Amino acid sequence: MSKLHIGILREGKIPIDKRVPFTPQQASDLTSKNSVVVTTQKSDIRCYTDSEYEANGVAVHEDLSKADFLFGVKEVPINDLIPDKTYFFFSHTIKKQPYNRDLLQEVLKKNIRLVDYECLVDESDRRVVAFGRYAGLVGTYNAIYTFGKRYNLFHLRRAHECFDLDDLLGELSLAKLPPVKIALTGGGRVAKGAMEILHSLGVNKVSPHNFTREIYNQPVFTQLNARDYNKRIDGGDFSRSEFYSSPEEYESNFLQFASVADILVGAAFWDPRAPALFTTSDALSSNFSIKVIADITCDIEGSIPSTKKASTIDDPVYDYNPSDDKLEPPFSDEGNISVMAVDNLPCELPRNASEDFGKDLIAHVIPAMLKPEAGDIIDRATIARDGKLTEKFSYLQDYVDGK
Repeated sequence: MSKLHIGILREGKIPIDKRVPFTPQQASDLTSKNSVVVTTQKSDIRCYTDSEYEANGVAVHEDLSKADFLFGVKEVPINDLIPDKTYFFFSHTIKKQPYNRDLLQEVLKKNIRLVDYECLVDESDRRVVAFGRYAGLVGTYNAIYTFGKRYNLFHLRRAHECFDLDDLLGELSLAKLPPVKIALTGGGRVAKGAMEILHSLGVNKVSPHNFTREIYNQPVFTQLNARDYNKRIDGGDFSRSEFYSSPEEYESNFLQFASVADILVGAAFWDPRAPALFTTSDALSSNFSIKVIADITCDIEGSIPSTKKASTIDDPVYDYNPSDDKLEPPFSDEGNISVMAVDNLPCELPRNASEDFGKDLIAHVIPAMLKPEAGDIIDRATIARDGKLTEKFSYLQDYVDGK
């Protein structure tokens, strides 16, 4: 059997992304333990240097044209696409994102097989590779950072100024929270990452029922799922399956939590057909007590209407003025809500995030590449092949055609 030749791409998208699909040690392990050759493209921006790859016995070159499988993280610049190759990256095309139509058109034109990480799922339709945990970790750290800065209680280093997760957790220990209440939405990888931060800070978890009724002398959080903050419009019983299939039949019941929470951490998937957590009018109510929002999911004007735009790692916080429904500089008025809505949070801890991501790829994707007969997981995630959309993604044809 001939060896698979994998190339690790240099990230070319702006803003800069320092993550990698495989760390130097993982690339070295792949080369030594499997029928794989790994070559890394030269880069002066990634979180692991070229010299670290070379020290682990991984070749570093500018030209990856000899590699058969090219792994990146974010979208590959159109002019860098090499014809007739297999690419793995987050393409951000499956929701017909207008800004990436040209990218998918070029993939088809160049006869590229495109495998999208977001679509790599097992037989139960569960994603097998993702950066969600680190979005939750960093997003919740940023929520605590924002709260401390808003009230001048403590001053933490930014997450991206920490070398790794251990360094970040050490920095977090400097935060001393008053008896605040934190509402966390969601139950997936993002929410689990968020809870890691809250637990490490010593914030106790309480039930949604007690969250709205009890007074505590220490900081607490509650985890909310869709059942807790949505109710049927007709007054009937909540049905999880119905909510996900017909969310338009429901309305928000979130104000019971917004009236007592100080911080909201948004980590739940949101369907555009579903109700928003609250409205601008709700935010103007004297009962609305939330003053800091960390919108990790960052759906622009989506589940959290104060998220009017994505913020950036360099400029992570803005204020939302509910009276005028507009954005203002951070911490500019006590009546405003301070919003953290960075949309590329894992980039703030790129070394840890890359290591976990590479572990997932090695556990779930590399075996399928080495044994093509067991490669259904890759087939399910293939958007384009042989110059055409695959059957599963044929719904993108009008998008490709610009209709």
